[in-house]
Amino acid sequence: MDISSIAVQGLQQAQALMDQATQRLSTAGGTTSGTDTDTVSLSEAAVALLSAKNEFAANVNVLKIADNMQKSLVDILG
Repeated sequence: MDISSIAVQGLQQAQALMDQATQRLSTAGGTTSGTDTDTVSLSEAAVALLSAKNEFAANVNVLKIADNMQKSLVDILG
């Protein structure tokens, strides 16, 4: 497995984390089976969204580094 595929996998995991947090926020205030679901924790959702943002940024940086490494390798071999 190369660096780029690991970074892409990390981006997908960050996307899943963000999707979960936004799903919890979007269902707040609704009702499911007659019970009120107004018990979403905004602090937990905010932490999850910030974590997803940080994971995105870290994995994008990994992709940039992998790209630079490949360019350097091509320069050395070329």
